[in-house]
Amino acid sequence: MLTTACETKAQFAPSLPPAAGFRVDDGVLKLWTGTPCSGVTGLTLIFDTGTQNSTQQTWTAPQPGVLVEHMDLLTSVGKPALDTSGPLKVQKPLPAGYDWTKASWLNFSVNGPEAFGARVDIAQVLRESAEHPSGSYLFGQSGWMDASDVQRENRKSFLTVCTPDPN
Repeated sequence: MLTTACETKAQFAPSLPPAAGFRVDDGVLKLWTGTPCSGVTGLTLIFDTGTQNSTQQTWTAPQPGVLVEHMDLLTSVGKPALDTSGPLKVQKPLPAGYDWTKASWLNFSVNGPEAFGARVDIAQVLRESAEHPSGSYLFGQSGWMDASDVQRENRKSFLTVCTPDPN
């Protein structure tokens, strides 16, 4: 009789769950990376990845990249909420008529620095944002956090997307 064991964690998976913070204020989807991400040359939002409704929006910035920590991503009508005069520009917009507020999930990734991806439940962000102070963001399974929560829990119970894995 032969018995084998399978490791359920991917070989290069971080030791703690990665997360970025999201909230909606006045119809605008907002991002907080939790800690600054320097040298960002791109951002990608993928809604409902792996489904027939999957779509994405991407931003790019020239080398050497930009600093990203807080950012307005999208309005409720799917238009970029980003100031287009800055170095980070929409490279690939969402399809015309796409309503991101109807998506189930958002997967977020950063290009440039060593970073992890993050995933958040869109319905939860939409439903709960108004219940939390403007400085609190939903960090995936870690829940709603403000700056002191992130500072206390980063590297203990989760990793912000641009925090190096301590292990």
